[in-house]
Amino acid sequence: MAVAVHPGPALAERTTLRLGGPALAEVALSRVDEAPDLAGVLAGLGGAPVVLGRGSNVLAADGPLPLVLVRPAAEPAPRVVRWLPAEVVVRAEAGAGLPRLLGFARAGGFSGLEGLAGIPGSVGGAVAMNAGSYGCETGSVLSRVLVHSERFGMDWRTRDQVEAGYRHFAPYPGHDPGLWLVLAAEFLLRRDEPRAVGRRMRETFAKKAATQPLTAHTAGCVFKNPAGQSAGRLLDGCGFKGKRVGGMGFSPLHANFMENLGDGTAAQALELIAQATAAVRERHGLDLELEVKLWP
Repeated sequence: MAVAVHPGPALAERTTLRLGGPALAEVALSRVDEAPDLAGVLAGLGGAPVVLGRGSNVLAADGPLPLVLVRPAAEPAPRVVRWLPAEVVVRAEAGAGLPRLLGFARAGGFSGLEGLAGIPGSVGGAVAMNAGSYGCETGSVLSRVLVHSERFGMDWRTRDQVEAGYRHFAPYPGHDPGLWLVLAAEFLLRRDEPRAVGRRMRETFAKKAATQPLTAHTAGCVFKNPAGQSAGRLLDGCGFKGKRVGGMGFSPLHANFMENLGDGTAAQALELIAQATAAVRERHGLDLELEVKLWP
């Protein structure tokens, strides 16, 4: 099956923040072994290639965008590839939804991902940004990851070969691999009772639902937490909880979550970000670093 190319995909339809104009094209992989064909396909399309999973950490600009979206494959379903006495190794393709992986872990009684409950992204995106919450990070349970890059081709990288930090992941530390994307990942998880795993996931989700706008159109946290501090608390102290510009606003539940209230624009979102950054710098002398990705 050839790599599928779709013209003019709208970022507003492919991101959880529901913002962004049309890109030049979308290149969708149906299988991981199609990745070596990407270079030829992208060369014929022009534009800047960007990897897009579920779009849960992207703020895309208004109007036409000089981008080509690259979507990793989502099939087959998560599966156990190795049974160990007290652990299992679970493999999932990058395009699979993170909730699907968590559902598989819950049903099988595989522990280690519970802190990711409530995160709506893809498996590949979770690895590529080392997603995490409540003390759980994707990189902490990563066994190995299948990466395709312009420089090194397709390559399985073990946990000790990659670099994973706070919202940071580098498949080739110290080297520039060019355009790279996660194709699949394997996670080393502890064997436990399904009921116990499910209970911890529900508890995590309930905690988040009480303090975060999980059902709103957001892109997760806008800013990274400065060392030893909470970006949400800093923004709250500066009066940004519930603050709006047009159809965009910081959530009344959590000041570090920005919501599209239905008719928001990227320009309004950027204005809010600029105001928040300036306020925290003036009051606390800190420069907040974005966690959300700005395109282009």
